[in-house]
Amino acid sequence: MRGGPGDAERRQRWGRLFEELDSNKDGRVDVHELRQGLARLGAGDPDRGAQQGISPEGDADPDGGLDLEEFILYLQEREQRLLLLFHSLDRNQDGHIDVSEIQQSFRALGISISLEQAEKILHSMDRDGTMTIDWQEWRDHFLLHSLENVEDVLYFWKHSTVLDIGECLTVPDEFSEQEKLTGMWWKQLVAGAVAGAVSRTGTAPLDRLKVFMQVHASKTNRLNILGGLQSMIREGGVRSLWRGNGINVLKIAPESAIKFMAYEQIKRAIRGQQETLHVQERFVAGSLAGATAQTIIYPMEVLKTRLTLRRTGQYKGLLDCAWQILEQEGPRAFYRGYLPNVLGIIPYAGIDLAVYETLKNQWLQQYSHDSADPGILVLLACGTISSTCGQIASYPLALVRTRMQAQDWGER
Repeated sequence: MRGGPGDAERRQRWGRLFEELDSNKDGRVDVHELRQGLARLGAGDPDRGAQQGISPEGDADPDGGLDLEEFILYLQEREQRLLLLFHSLDRNQDGHIDVSEIQQSFRALGISISLEQAEKILHSMDRDGTMTIDWQEWRDHFLLHSLENVEDVLYFWKHSTVLDIGECLTVPDEFSEQEKLTGMWWKQLVAGAVAGAVSRTGTAPLDRLKVFMQVHASKTNRLNILGGLQSMIREGGVRSLWRGNGINVLKIAPESAIKFMAYEQIKRAIRGQQETLHVQERFVAGSLAGATAQTIIYPMEVLKTRLTLRRTGQYKGLLDCAWQILEQEGPRAFYRGYLPNVLGIIPYAGIDLAVYETLKNQWLQQYSHDSADPGILVLLACGTISSTCGQIASYPLALVRTRMQAQDWGER
């Protein structure tokens, strides 16, 4: 690319980009400055892109960033790779990437996306309103990203842009064949399990207080939040606030794995000859997968409730609790409250997903004109509101379930 008729124009453009990125004006672009630039561009993973992109061949001082000539050399290499990637996705070689070519590329990796999803991807890059991506739009969008092959591009789109897959906790994530072969699917499941364990441990006192009030609060005792905390601490000390957290953490991994495997099978059965699932079909598949996982791990839910409500010294541990329930109440006790629990999945999942999709799409239509990525704060807000609405709708069934799970606790 060096020495061509457009070389002077490219060097001017790269020089302007260098000045924009060089925020401290020291004549070098370091990892921190490149990360800030990627964040402004709406990068899916600015940390990964900055770490991989700041050290092109010929960088004499990798730790000190890039000077102008090194930066230009880096961008020359990037444009050459991006041009090859552009031609790989431009299947009919007409100089534009359209909706059908996006869908074909995903299909080649074993992922089917709808026409609406492909259009949203194009919208995130389309600057002239043609609903196609030309070379300049492609180059400007991905110039600072560390994308090496077509799989990297599709992975970026799948996980960082707009595909409504896995952003609701009810619907498990979908993985390409390549991600399944490389082990990416189980790494994400493990990461989710670890994150879930940390979050559940942090909120365990509130979770135990909720169960305690569901079982013991009544019109006569008027048990409130402060009174519930004082009662638990008085009975078993501060450590008692974490009772039942062990099995609550323990059931995360099997529940996630079962939900993922069930979702894959149910999705395949529902889809049939279709290329992709609509939102309503994903809701049905996710709800059925959640019900399947709950059916299998439900005895652990009962054990969690009993351990959460136990008095000091009542059980020696998890196995002792299970044995006492089996011996004194029989095996049916492990599925006490199962029906309201399963019925509660439907209003929770449906309202959660519907509210989440509605809020996110409203925000995109009103405030996002040049990107289809709402950003982590917007997604967090949408998820919080939708989850709260789902919890409110399904709470009466959750209350019945907990009361039934703890039915014999106070009688012994």
